[in-house]
Amino acid sequence: MKFTIFLLLFLCACLMIFAADAPKPSVIEGGNGVTLPSPPPTEAKPFTETVNGVTITDPYRWLEDPKSPATRDWIAAQMKYTEQYLGQVKIRPEIVKRLTELVRVETYSIPVEAGERYFFNKRLPEENQASIYVRKGLTGADVRLVDATKLSADQNTSVNIADVSKDGSLLVYGVREGGADEESVHLLDVNSGKEATEVLPKARYFSVSLTPDKQGIYYSKFEGKNSQVYLHRVGTTVSDDQHIFGGSFNGETFGPMELISAHVSENGRYLIVDVNHGVPPKRVDVYVKDLRSADAPIRPVIHGIDSRFVPLNYGDALYVLTDYQAEKYRIVRVQIADSAPEHWQTIVREGKDPISEFSIVGGKLFATGLHDVITETRIFDLDGKQVGKLTYPGMGAATSVYGREESHEGFYSFQSFNVPPTIYHYDVASAKAEVFAHPKVPFRSDEYEVKQVFLTSKDGTRVPMFIASKKGAKRDGKTPTLMFAYGGFNVNLTPVWNPEYAWWMEQGGFYAQPNLRGGGEYGEAWHKAGMFEKKQNVFDDFFAAAQYLIDNKYTGPQRLAIRGRSNGGLLMGVAMTQHPEMFGAIWCGYPLLDMARFQDFLVGRWWTTEYGSADNPQQFPYLLKYSPYQNVKPGVKYPAIMFNSGDADTRVDPLHARKMTALMQADTGSDRPILLHYETKAGHSAGVSIKQLVDDTADELAFLWNEVSQ
Repeated sequence: MKFTIFLLLFLCACLMIFAADAPKPSVIEGGNGVTLPSPPPTEAKPFTETVNGVTITDPYRWLEDPKSPATRDWIAAQMKYTEQYLGQVKIRPEIVKRLTELVRVETYSIPVEAGERYFFNKRLPEENQASIYVRKGLTGADVRLVDATKLSADQNTSVNIADVSKDGSLLVYGVREGGADEESVHLLDVNSGKEATEVLPKARYFSVSLTPDKQGIYYSKFEGKNSQVYLHRVGTTVSDDQHIFGGSFNGETFGPMELISAHVSENGRYLIVDVNHGVPPKRVDVYVKDLRSADAPIRPVIHGIDSRFVPLNYGDALYVLTDYQAEKYRIVRVQIADSAPEHWQTIVREGKDPISEFSIVGGKLFATGLHDVITETRIFDLDGKQVGKLTYPGMGAATSVYGREESHEGFYSFQSFNVPPTIYHYDVASAKAEVFAHPKVPFRSDEYEVKQVFLTSKDGTRVPMFIASKKGAKRDGKTPTLMFAYGGFNVNLTPVWNPEYAWWMEQGGFYAQPNLRGGGEYGEAWHKAGMFEKKQNVFDDFFAAAQYLIDNKYTGPQRLAIRGRSNGGLLMGVAMTQHPEMFGAIWCGYPLLDMARFQDFLVGRWWTTEYGSADNPQQFPYLLKYSPYQNVKPGVKYPAIMFNSGDADTRVDPLHARKMTALMQADTGSDRPILLHYETKAGHSAGVSIKQLVDDTADELAFLWNEVSQ
């Protein structure tokens, strides 16, 4: 086995080294008459190393250094090449115009109720960023508290509500630059409108929570290689902050794989500390400190169980969503004073459909889950008796009901591929819902339809897929079709509004979204079926979905465009290397592509609980088998590809996109364009300006549509 892998890698390495000598087309042929010269040349500097007894040669290791002058020059040349392509796409100005119309509408976030006030983010149509507002009473005037449009010249700085005091007099908010994960934390006196002089400096914060007396902030952040919890006292310097938790506890040491968060319970009685082991966590430990006693210790309430636990305090108990002894999740009540597992009380039992989130509002428990990937929310009393169910206006995605545990009201949102997000105000006592905010998007929802189909994967597994389009859209095997998928980290892909998909459907195209294994749509067993050595199931599900669209005459291979980002970017990398003949164009965003090295960069080690690690001799072979970067074959006719990343991605290192672009440009045997779209101010998280969002999305759509609509 080892010898076979070694031989294959040796041959691939030789081919990589000499790929540049292979004959290349003098003209690159894009769609609809777009032509380009050959890509900017990239020097191959083979670097050879041995990993778990296997020799691997990397011709573009030098592109891993983001700050070297050679890398910066290479990025500039690649972006110039990409701009040369985009400048020839005639439909791009039309895309920009229409996306601007779809995006530049007034938008709201779900409100936070505090002291008869409602706090939310709101963006006016002409603005590039959402600001933080407050409204007194449901029908009061909106007052801007934090103006995000004035925080930076390029308006790529965003704000978010981190916490609000129970009486609504103090706001804690975060400020993020571009799409980076890091942010700074600020305080604002709501009554006077004055900012506090102190600021928690820029960091990767996992939680920020006010103390009950408003004189302090508990926060957790990732610093160095570990998560730590601190208490900051208002009016003091950050250097004097008190360390609360992290490092080690009761003889247990917390390293880079333990992600710690801490928040104060709504009733002010407890500080609840969660320790997540990995991303997604294979185990969650829950600790509690009684804040009513200054000398009360932090003590474990749930500890040492290899399952996930999401706690919510009510009274002197924790209501906990867990997959412990319930792969589709259940909700249990744990008495803080007597937390032995044998004393837990099941409040909402595991059913045939998974529970994905829950909340307690107005003395009622709202359990939201999925039935064949369609949202449903059941309402229970706090002893587990079902007392109602929310209804939604069609096939779509809804949040749980958010609000104060003792309040009589809450808020939730509903959306679908053809329905922009609408926020509803929910009266707990009367069980009535009414619209709180609805964006006036110029889109005729009634002219479009969303349906769900089921297909059979390679091993016989039944896989669901949503398909959205204009009503009566033509199925002749030639219609441009866009497919998006993810398949990992227990993430549910539900029918959500996206102006990008709306534009595609307006052109007469189909939008498809399969729910691959690795997600959480059918519970933890569905997730586990796409982890570690079973990751190939995810890819096989995706290929089966593509084949379904082709077999059922929605589209043909040359008319099928696919997109994915992050873990979905890995999916795109596997799609282009395992079945390049199935697709006409691929957009690969913020991707993981070199699975032999991902764990060594940024926060990549967190994801070893999902993928495994090349450092592990037992896991290395299956990672290498599907790793896109190691499976590019010289001379294969690859489809048109656009890789997308940016300097501000502090989660998935942009080196993956850089190296893969160079390798694909050198090795492809086709005359289709291989492009890198690289932004110096864009990153993994949301937060860029509306202008940049429109421009970047227009670039993506212009590329995909141009390549599959010929």
